[in-house]
Amino acid sequence: MNSLPLLTVMMVVPVLGAVVVAALPAGSARLARPVALGASLVTLALAVAGWVAFDTGSDAMFQLTETHSWIPQFGVSYALGVDGIALALIVMATILTPVCLLAAWNDVDEAETGRLKRYFALMLVLEAFMVGVFAATDVFLFYVFFEAMLIPVYFLIGLYGGGRRQYAAMKFLLFSLAGGLVMLVSVIAVYFVGPGGDQGFLVEKLIGNLDGSEAALRWMFVGFFVAFAVKAPMWPVHTWLPDAATESRPATAVLLVGVLDKVGTYGMIRFCLQLFPEASQWATPVVITLAVVSVIYGALLAIGQKDMMRLIAFTSISHFGFIVLGIFAMTSVGGAGSTLYMVNHGFSTAGLFLLAGFLVTRHGSKMIPDYGGWQRVTPVLAGTFLVAGLSSLALPGLSSFVSEFLVLQGTYQRYRVAAVVAALGIVLAALYILLMYQRVMTGPKPAFPEDQAPPRDLSLRERWVVAPIIASFVVLGFYPKPVLDIINPAVDKTLQIIGVSDPQPAEASGSAQ
Repeated sequence: MNSLPLLTVMMVVPVLGAVVVAALPAGSARLARPVALGASLVTLALAVAGWVAFDTGSDAMFQLTETHSWIPQFGVSYALGVDGIALALIVMATILTPVCLLAAWNDVDEAETGRLKRYFALMLVLEAFMVGVFAATDVFLFYVFFEAMLIPVYFLIGLYGGGRRQYAAMKFLLFSLAGGLVMLVSVIAVYFVGPGGDQGFLVEKLIGNLDGSEAALRWMFVGFFVAFAVKAPMWPVHTWLPDAATESRPATAVLLVGVLDKVGTYGMIRFCLQLFPEASQWATPVVITLAVVSVIYGALLAIGQKDMMRLIAFTSISHFGFIVLGIFAMTSVGGAGSTLYMVNHGFSTAGLFLLAGFLVTRHGSKMIPDYGGWQRVTPVLAGTFLVAGLSSLALPGLSSFVSEFLVLQGTYQRYRVAAVVAALGIVLAALYILLMYQRVMTGPKPAFPEDQAPPRDLSLRERWVVAPIIASFVVLGFYPKPVLDIINPAVDKTLQIIGVSDPQPAEASGSAQ
């Protein structure tokens, strides 16, 4: 296993799967779906192997490493490796990809052979880029993957989305490209203030070795942070997300919001905090304020939505506010909570988007007022939808509760006012989730035309889609220790790099003299 370039193989397998899918003859196009699913399951098996091989007691910053010279004249290396944070996100991505492929099984008519093959090939290519962006330990290589992800997502939205798909795809692309161009300036600047050489972009060589003025390093931090804030997405650069998520197919929306957007918050940890520790502390008051605004703003807008998909998208803006809050609280509890939140949010968002997609497939409408009483017609769908919603609002016993509690606890240790205000987001989350469920699922049994059969409940395939997601809610809600054991060493190392420690608890007044 040690000699196997595991991370590279995890990218090669889905790319090869995409090539096979694209090369299928028209008469065999229906095989695109099982081939894509098989490639994604092999990738998941490799990710599990990486999890098993990962040593939580190691002092190395990265494990499963590979480093090869790529463009030595510019200091660029093909360098991969993972710490606990990156590994947790890669495993999440490789779990959600086969789930999304299975959910998207009937998204494209089998008669449209060309569109069918392109659809599943694009999803596999996207999986390869998702692994690459979390595994890259060379700043320039990270930027390449960061921008490359835009290509399959743009086509997945623009070719297979809803009525305003071209507008949504272009808006997504322009926002992302603008953020990426700002980051590119900082990426280039980092090389010139770093140690240079033929491996001058390696993260390990750059940490603690940026020899620039205080002002220059702060501007570089801003360049990275702006790109990651767009990707995250944070208020006020979030407006692309509701359009992109609403017009996407549900499976695409899951990969976009559940995985790709985590690149923003992951990048804040890997690059903003670790490369620019002084600038991170300098910017923290502003970032904390933006995070709290995102929490409240996203929740308030979610309450007012009538479109189910748009409502779920706005809930994610609120959740990402919590994640950023925990990151910039700069405490071990907050950092661990934020990373765990990234994982848990990926699963809870997947549940909401996919189950809402199943509803839309049955009724043909995304509008909440067009529903009512559906728990009397599709009880299994209604029950699983409720569990996904309860996980999203952080009900104790389900996964999101643990991560949200850790974020607020870690934030309260250092920024009490921010933690108290952000806690209002929990109340608002209960409102937007329970109101949506009430309006869609409860009430009298809906009337359907006499010549139309009532909608069927979840099929066997759809139950296989939902089962691992529901299982993640329960397992990570009651026993998050395996994930936290992987995450905690990386969080502690990040705090060491920044040069901060957890605040000491205040001594009780009136103690014995």
